[in-house]
Amino acid sequence: MKLKQLLTAIKYRAEQVPDVDITDLVYDSRKAVPGCAFVCLRGANADGHKYAKMAAEKGAAVIIAEEIVEAPVPVILTDNTRLALAYLSAEFFGHPAEQMHVIGITGTKGKTTTAFMMRSILEAAGHKTGVIGTIGVLYGDTFVQTDNTTPENYEVQKFMRQMVDAGCEYCVMEVSSIGLKDHRVAGFTFELGLFTNFSEDHIGGAEHKDMAEYMACKSMLFRMCRTGIINIDDPNYTGIIKNHTCNIVTYGYDKSADLVAHGEELVTTPGFLGVRFSVTGKLNFTADVAIPGKFNVYNALCAITACSVLNIPVTAMQQGLKTVKVKGRVEPVPMPGDFTLLIDYAHNAVSMQSILTTLRAYNPKRLICMFGAGGNRPKVRRFEMGEVSGNLADLSVITADNSRYENVLDILADIKVGLAKTDGKYIEIPDRREAIRWCIENAQPGDIIVLAGKGHEDYQEIEGKKYPFDERVVIREILDSMKQSS
Repeated sequence: MKLKQLLTAIKYRAEQVPDVDITDLVYDSRKAVPGCAFVCLRGANADGHKYAKMAAEKGAAVIIAEEIVEAPVPVILTDNTRLALAYLSAEFFGHPAEQMHVIGITGTKGKTTTAFMMRSILEAAGHKTGVIGTIGVLYGDTFVQTDNTTPENYEVQKFMRQMVDAGCEYCVMEVSSIGLKDHRVAGFTFELGLFTNFSEDHIGGAEHKDMAEYMACKSMLFRMCRTGIINIDDPNYTGIIKNHTCNIVTYGYDKSADLVAHGEELVTTPGFLGVRFSVTGKLNFTADVAIPGKFNVYNALCAITACSVLNIPVTAMQQGLKTVKVKGRVEPVPMPGDFTLLIDYAHNAVSMQSILTTLRAYNPKRLICMFGAGGNRPKVRRFEMGEVSGNLADLSVITADNSRYENVLDILADIKVGLAKTDGKYIEIPDRREAIRWCIENAQPGDIIVLAGKGHEDYQEIEGKKYPFDERVVIREILDSMKQSS
């Protein structure tokens, strides 16, 4: 793309604009390539302005900066390079958001689950759908792991372009408060903005200075979308939609909502844990959701409300919710026996307490929790996880997680300090594969077994090296070996 064409996306100042083709946009000088435009970003730990010369020496054709920098190539000045990068990226990738429906989800909790519920419903209706979020980027058979819930704006535009080129009609995106603060989703308009809930999180350090800023950042989404889908049961919703510029559609248990949930009940069959509830208001039907916990009624109702605005058929909503899976989030794995096996990302005391309390409500014959703890992390986490599992699970199977540079036996010894504060039974199997095998071979009818800690991760980190370890693959291999030996 010609530089002059690229710069039509932003306001800028320059003595001259050379007639050059721009091969790429780069904001990390280490990734500079011949013919690229290097955009100087100020981050929490580094300032790209200091690396402009290095980028030019590696071949950058132009530098885009907020101040004059020393570089042997033309420098284009703009007031906010982070915001500029968003608009430049949209222009560079051909404005993919204008070629599909983009849905953004913000909230303290529930973004990932709601995103996958949306995807499941939309695909049940025959619409190819991509997801960008905590677990990574997913469309069709393509999966890319990412570092942030909401990637940098260049990556957002790149992934949306790939989705459009792959035939996606929809992109469902988790929109974090930091992503909004840093303009990672600037440069396009969301078809829908979804609000799940708001509670204290991400305060301090390089994140948000206080709750007021946290809320203000989340509220930005509702000045960037055409229609806002709002949980009116959350008392903070008025602050979230303050100064909104979008249409508002509401959901909740409150009877004044456009779509109202009621009559929720837990549903359990071998291999299926979920929740059933009724929807009234603008639509009237009953939905079964294949993710356990009554709190998932909110996530499902949020997805239903959004899909109702998109005119998705009720039958697709019902089918999508009944078959939804979120990788590594209370994810069921089909088993030949009369018991339930789940994979979950719970890797601290708070998340472990949440999932074990949720599963306990299904009255299993035994609730078995297999878990470890990360190495080179605060030991108090291990004590707390041991205590939570000892109190809530009928049996704890303690094993390895990402031991990193620590001896796994030392980590397990710390977990046992927490277990010792309880009357909980436990067994110790340091090898995680063998621990999973033990859980499967010793399962009894009616058991619920949760493999906690790894979730969507497909590796184990030991002594600075990541080894392939996808629990879904491991389970298949164990089941195959059990068949061969029987």
